[in-house]
Amino acid sequence: MNDTACVESASLAVDAVLEQLSSTSDGLASPEAARRLAEVGPNAIRSHHARAWAVLTRQFRSPLLLLLLVTAGVSGILGERTDAVIIGAILALSVGLGFVNEYQAERAVEALHEEIRHDALTLRDAEWKDVDVTELVPGDVVRLELGMIVPADLRILEATNLECDEAVLTGEAEPVVKSPDPVAPGLATADQASCAFMGTTVQEGSGRGVVVATGGLSEFGRIALGLGEHQPETAFQLGLRQFSGLLAKIAAGLTVSIFVVNLIVRHPILDALLFSLAIAVGITPQLLPAVVTTSLATGSRRLARQKVLVKRLVGIEDLGNVEVLFTDKTGTLTAGRIVFQRATAPTGGPSDDVLFLGLLCNEATPAPGGPLGGNQLDRALWDAPGTDRLPLSATRRLAMLPFDHDRRMTTVLVETGDRGRLVVTKGAPESVLERCTGVAAEAVAFLDTEFAAGSRVVAVATRSAPSLERLGPDDERELELAGFLLFLDPPKVSAKESLARLARLGIEVKVVTGDNPKVAEKVCESIGLRSVGTLTGPEIERLDDRALADSLGRVTIFARVSPEQKARIIRAQRVTAHDIGFLGDGVNDALALHVADVGISVESAVDVAKDAADVVLLEKDLGVLANGVVEGRRIFSNTIKYVLMGTSSNFGNMFSAAAASAFLKFLPMLPSQILLNNLLYDGGEMTIPTDNVDEEMLERPSHWDIRFIERFMLVFGPASSAFDFVTFALMLWVFHAGAGSFRSGWFVESICTQTLVIFVIRTRRTPFFRSRPSRPLLIASLTTVTIGALLPVSPFAHLLGFGHLSPLFYFALVLMVIAYLTLAELIKQRFFRPRRHSHPLAARPPDRDRRIQRRAFRWSLNKALSSHPPFRNVGKLGS
Repeated sequence: MNDTACVESASLAVDAVLEQLSSTSDGLASPEAARRLAEVGPNAIRSHHARAWAVLTRQFRSPLLLLLLVTAGVSGILGERTDAVIIGAILALSVGLGFVNEYQAERAVEALHEEIRHDALTLRDAEWKDVDVTELVPGDVVRLELGMIVPADLRILEATNLECDEAVLTGEAEPVVKSPDPVAPGLATADQASCAFMGTTVQEGSGRGVVVATGGLSEFGRIALGLGEHQPETAFQLGLRQFSGLLAKIAAGLTVSIFVVNLIVRHPILDALLFSLAIAVGITPQLLPAVVTTSLATGSRRLARQKVLVKRLVGIEDLGNVEVLFTDKTGTLTAGRIVFQRATAPTGGPSDDVLFLGLLCNEATPAPGGPLGGNQLDRALWDAPGTDRLPLSATRRLAMLPFDHDRRMTTVLVETGDRGRLVVTKGAPESVLERCTGVAAEAVAFLDTEFAAGSRVVAVATRSAPSLERLGPDDERELELAGFLLFLDPPKVSAKESLARLARLGIEVKVVTGDNPKVAEKVCESIGLRSVGTLTGPEIERLDDRALADSLGRVTIFARVSPEQKARIIRAQRVTAHDIGFLGDGVNDALALHVADVGISVESAVDVAKDAADVVLLEKDLGVLANGVVEGRRIFSNTIKYVLMGTSSNFGNMFSAAAASAFLKFLPMLPSQILLNNLLYDGGEMTIPTDNVDEEMLERPSHWDIRFIERFMLVFGPASSAFDFVTFALMLWVFHAGAGSFRSGWFVESICTQTLVIFVIRTRRTPFFRSRPSRPLLIASLTTVTIGALLPVSPFAHLLGFGHLSPLFYFALVLMVIAYLTLAELIKQRFFRPRRHSHPLAARPPDRDRRIQRRAFRWSLNKALSSHPPFRNVGKLGS
């Protein structure tokens, strides 16, 4: 097959396709599959491999840093070799610090991807086996089931009412009916009815297909590779970019101003350039990416231990922003262990015949290790006592209409022998009863009683069909109600405490379910979730978008809703400017998961739900989700601590340097000393990600507010500068210091004040010592201050350009630090007001591109793709 393998195979008969692939309807043998994998490469279009060289390269993306390196090199050539070597060594240490932390974060992402496995049910050695999607090869035979994401480009071999949603490829909303019959040559992708394309979703039915193209040779792979690996920007990333842009503008302004001032006062041009560039590097948040990635990597490891996996590290921050959570009922509010209770006649009496009919109309398959396939209700039915005594072997299934979320039913055509040919329908009572004739009032009353008791109820109906050969939706008519199947899914013991914890975190929980409204209300009542109102699918259908949005504040439970209605509800809630989380694990949840700000699913979910989600829970529990929310808020809080440090102390010190250079006959601090100061400070603050966060800071989500950061900088920056000017006066008029001693005094005061003020800024409690910092932050900060204070009296003092400091200076330093921290505490009390929430909206790429990017990581490999040959012409494997 050539590079249009799927399109070419669409017009060929099934046997011809299998022959060209040297395969059979029973798939490949494992040795042959291994040989083909080695030949064509993995079925991958993304790599999550941590590349050290790429991380190292990113450390040099700052043009200021590169310009400083060049200028230092020129300085060395012109004779200032010692300064050039010192500057180079300090920059190398700074780059190394950023590299180590960012590379560790990349390794954390790599480990995160390894935790999430994507399998396809594949025929290997004539047996169905779970095979990692990246190991599929042309010739493999794959089973397609409802909710599955097609793992490669397939030529359809068998199809039972199979329909695929191909919107991710074509943009068309309507699903495409699939069939093994060949199509005419030369048709567009949307018309290839005999193929199922990689990345599309099985929306209805089931089938089998043979792999004809993998990786970059698939239609989806080509598009994904064309988009590149750049991911959509989140609100958190947008805030980071805006903040970095703000400091870049300030740095540019200071650099130019300082350079001009130094020329005016006739400092040497090269010294002035080095000094101004060092100032710019000092204020530029070089290690902000490292701090952020370290925070996120630390958070991802904590969350993994708490059974929460995030697909992208920045998703942790978004999880912390959730204010309204929509969740399904099964497994979150209930135990998720559905148990069959009994089968009844329409009026409530016991009936083995209804159990027998329910097993005939069942999409699960009995197996030694337990039933496979189908939904939870189907599998629970096979575990019912007495199934082995029923005459199931005397029946033969002729056709099936699988369950879908529009009909809410499964229907089969079976040959029963003594009862002839029957249509058997099983599904939601409301849907089944609509298609029945002569339903007794007693049956309706019994049904209402069971709903009110919280039972999960499935209705079963039949009709005789002696001449029926094929089965279609129109055959679900004129049925006779046979009875009901009753199931129990008890409330989860931990749900009440989990809901209370989410409430303390300021998260409003709403329930979205396909179940009966009375059942949902009973469950909510039993776990203490106060409902202010219920809205059903038919009622939602009668509301326009504005009316739906207006009603949301009066509704807690949404029942009997369709997948489209779930997405409508999420869109309507987003109008309120809250960040929305949606927790779901079914096929019918995929649309809502895509629409929500944070899509959350579970490891046991269907493919399409896990793919649409940003966060995957290894355990379907609201308590686990609450842990993720707390971690997201903790990370954001610690990131903001570093940001506020950078906009206060750093800005204040650099402003002081600019002002001092205007009236001093010498540079107030050498370029190498500025860089050393910056390196020591950043090294100490790299432990901020480990810091404790006050409980009150976790009660509500926080958001980026650039105006708030600007105000903080304009208030705390001058306070820092004021103590710098006190130090200048002290050094010049009290200690009568020369250039070397002046630089030593300011260096020590600067490193002490800007490092220790973190203990004031890190908390909003007053006084600050009521909040306990983490041990790593405390140790790192005190170590930084100690090193900074001792450098001027160390053996390296002369080499670094430091002069002598009087012992009295250190006494004065202690007084200044105490005064500065006291002033910062007073300013903090007046500055902080009740937090205002801002919700910057990240610019998203077109929705189709966004879905392709999110879905592409399903075929991700822990290797550099360039070292494998999946994108070359595979050729005819059988030749």
